[in-house]
Amino acid sequence: MSPRSASVNEELRRRSRERLLHAAVELVSEHGYEATTLGDIADRAGSARGLVSYYFPGKRQLVQSAVHRLMHRTLEEALEREPRTDDGRERMARAIDAILGLAHDRPVLMRQHMAGLLQGEGFVQCPEQRRLSELLGQTIARYGSGNVPSDYPMLRALLMGAVYSALVPGVPMSIPVLRTELFQRYGLDWELGIPPESAARAGAAPDPDLSRFFATDDRSTLPPISPPTPGSSADDRPTKPSDA
Repeated sequence: MSPRSASVNEELRRRSRERLLHAAVELVSEHGYEATTLGDIADRAGSARGLVSYYFPGKRQLVQSAVHRLMHRTLEEALEREPRTDDGRERMARAIDAILGLAHDRPVLMRQHMAGLLQGEGFVQCPEQRRLSELLGQTIARYGSGNVPSDYPMLRALLMGAVYSALVPGVPMSIPVLRTELFQRYGLDWELGIPPESAARAGAAPDPDLSRFFATDDRSTLPPISPPTPGSSADDRPTKPSDA
């Protein structure tokens, strides 16, 4: 059998990374951060343990990248859903509802994520975090900000504060109350976005299938691969912490 080409190996590794991200989200949602090991994630993903170490310096970086993937794909899905709109106020409302919706639908995962952000390394600079930052920056610009470099960090801080408040054990604030505060802050009508009492939200169970957010393809078609050798391309690996 002839050796696989470099492009085939690159595609296989890309899919393996996608499976690791997907597995991390699933397992932390099911069992919590502390009870989830890198070995568990590798087993769920069908990947070699060494491949986890190649892409991610540790469990916290892997989980943070995985949650940022879930966040930016959820946000993008909300912004682009039908009926499509370029209205900045509607898009801001959709963004707020998307992030608050994650706190409501994935409390275990989001609580672990927010706790992880308080660790020494803070935000992990990776493609997933950069895409989330990009989407929120575009949202505040479309809303009409005259100073995105200043207004984007404030939007991020307000959303993070709302998620923290919704998830504090013992004294959580209700999502509708937090939504009201954010909507008032940005002068949004309650009917914009997806109000909690709307048919699309009221009584709706969270979709357990998150595979649409991860380009994992069919595992059965993918031959096993080994960790890349030193010197291989590593453009999609997390690097130093960032406050972006």
